[in-house]
Amino acid sequence: MEMTLRWYGSAFDTVTLSQIRQIPGVTGVITTLYNTKPGEVWKREEIRQLADEVQASGLHIAGIESVNVHEAIKAGLPEREMYIANYIETLENLGKEGIHLVCYNFMPVFDWTRTELARKRTDGSTVLAYTQQAVDALQPEKMFESISGDSNGSIMPGWEPERMAQVKELFELYRNVDDERLFENLKYFLEKIMPVCNQYDINMAIHPDDPAWSVFGLPRIIINKENILRMMKMVDNPHNGVTFCSGSYGTNRENDLPDMIRSLKGRIHFAHVRNLKFRSSTDFEETAHLSDDGDFDMYEIMRALYETDFDGPIRPDHGRMIWGETAMPGYGLYDRALGAAYLNGLWEAIRKSSDGERQ
Repeated sequence: MEMTLRWYGSAFDTVTLSQIRQIPGVTGVITTLYNTKPGEVWKREEIRQLADEVQASGLHIAGIESVNVHEAIKAGLPEREMYIANYIETLENLGKEGIHLVCYNFMPVFDWTRTELARKRTDGSTVLAYTQQAVDALQPEKMFESISGDSNGSIMPGWEPERMAQVKELFELYRNVDDERLFENLKYFLEKIMPVCNQYDINMAIHPDDPAWSVFGLPRIIINKENILRMMKMVDNPHNGVTFCSGSYGTNRENDLPDMIRSLKGRIHFAHVRNLKFRSSTDFEETAHLSDDGDFDMYEIMRALYETDFDGPIRPDHGRMIWGETAMPGYGLYDRALGAAYLNGLWEAIRKSSDGERQ
């Protein structure tokens, strides 16, 4: 595996490439053209400029997160053909610039949902958190308004102001889209883009829905082992793979995370690893990466990745806000650096103990 860190670009991120370069074991970044809108073509020149900036720091682009899928594709609207053509052109440009991994999601309207961006924990840190009761008490169009005060001035990915201004219209798009229809639309999209993925060896790594259940009645399909295996079979191409996000799949307490990893051997192209602490089955908060700080066995998660020969990029996912840092919630430097060091330590221990068992 390769340890990486998500980076939003010098114009948007409080964390610098020079800081990332100093985290032991981190050799690449997962990044994006953050100023592009869903459906726009990524110009090859802009991709090259981004890659050159990253390379000048001593790192490289290990993957893109995300090339966002336009709502017309997800909802199966007639104009999806134009947006799929744009997506294919973007993939071509990425492939020509030597980028072979794209993380994306197929979640209607909201890319992720949290009800708190700065829940204070007993150690004094603040974290992202979710409470179903709070969601049930909100109108969808008021969702961003309820948490925007804790965004530290950041434009949160998936919660861009222009997007949130269209929430009512977006919900109308999905009025007749259920889980089955969303699966059909995903299949249609993947079949269209697989030829260019084959041509340029681009691994598409779908991110699970977060949380792993319907929010505001919207369909959610990338939520469990059964559904993800269905997706693998419906477009049976090795470039059709997943981003295994422990924090997103783990929101559903019925998901056995190590078992899911083993069932997806060879199709996990990218991994997000983080921990959660539950107050109830629908009330959780994000924690430090350490196993004892949350409810996941991080050793077993990393061991499952190792034993299935996972060799793609991995990144510590959302971190706590600690030591007085002000940054995009979940994406400060300090706690994610601690997480990278911890995950690298687990990997080394697993690798050395496994080598000993084989001798």
